Amino acid sequence: MRFVNIGFGNVVNISKIVTVVSPESAPIKRVVQMSKAASTLIDATFGRKCKAVLITDSDYIILSALTTETIAARMEEAKDE
Repeated sequence: MRFVNIGFGNVVNISKIVTVVSPESAPIKRVVQMSKAASTLIDATFGRKCKAVLITDSDYIILSALTTETIAARMEEAKDE
C-alpha cells in the first residue's frame, strides 16, 4: 500500500482515492454537505480553510487544507517510489 500525506500528519491510501477536486464549485459543496449529513465526512483541515476535497471509492469525503496541486504532486512522488 502507498500513502499520500494530506497535511498535518494525516495520510490516505492512494489506491482508495478516486479524485481530488477544488471545494469552490456548488456541486462539490453539495457533495460535502450530503456527506456531512450521512456521517461520511472526514475533516483533516485542523480548523484551516479547506482547499481540496478527496473523494474515495468507499464514498468517504476527506477535506484537506493543502491545495489540489500539492496533493497531486505528492501522489506522483509516492507512485514513483
